[in-house]
Amino acid sequence: MLARVNRVTRPDDFRAVLRRGRRVATAHSIVHVIARGEGEPTRFGFIVTKKLGGAVTRNLVRRRLRAICFEYVRQAPTGSDVVIRPLPGCDAVDWVSLHNEISQGIVKGTAHA
Repeated sequence: MLARVNRVTRPDDFRAVLRRGRRVATAHSIVHVIARGEGEPTRFGFIVTKKLGGAVTRNLVRRRLRAICFEYVRQAPTGSDVVIRPLPGCDAVDWVSLHNEISQGIVKGTAHA
């Protein structure tokens, strides 16, 4: 589970990342990244819509994304906000492919943020 300081929770923060952040499209998700400041912790947020399926499917996808971000937060550079929006079909992707895809999207976004 991500610590509270590593989560984007306020609607204004989500809007800022979506509007002003760098957008990186992957095969099964869209990753938005914005730089906040070097001393700030990296924060993650998720937008999981009903287009993915029912509550069970959405929660599965959300748990998988949280686990990927939990692993990434330990090695990630500080000072970024990342919002991940999974696309339909994301639930059918195997763990390794999804992990690599999300990690590459975050790295591409932070390299240019």
